[in-house]
Amino acid sequence: MAETRDLDTGQCQALLRLGVTGRVALLTPTGPHIVPVNYSVVDDAVIMRTSPYSLLGTYGRDTTVAFEIDAFDRTLERGWSVLARGRVEAVTDRRDLEHIREVAEPQPWASGGRSLYLRLRWTEMSGRQLGTHWDPLLDVPG
Repeated sequence: MAETRDLDTGQCQALLRLGVTGRVALLTPTGPHIVPVNYSVVDDAVIMRTSPYSLLGTYGRDTTVAFEIDAFDRTLERGWSVLARGRVEAVTDRRDLEHIREVAEPQPWASGGRSLYLRLRWTEMSGRQLGTHWDPLLDVPG
């Protein structure tokens, strides 16, 4: 079995900045849901675009959520995961939206309108690496 080790905050943030897809875990009136999203990182926040009427748009605003990204190599039995938790807010300020578009606007892969920008300012971040003797920042499993 492969050994695990905790990633430090700097490694977690670096991996988060490399990614484009992740999952948001949120609570709705019918129970917990996990929603796949495209995202970007602007400053110290995860930025997502969604429909105002989606699960994330309806129940994710002004709540605390968990956001996860990961990568695994099944052949070499190694990988990593990063978890960020924090409160989500709708981005409505014109200057904030311009800044997001200039720095790293998230590009949704799914069709349909994605006019609502959500910002997750993480307050907690943790990560784990599976397998030793490799650097997840240099050799990202794919």
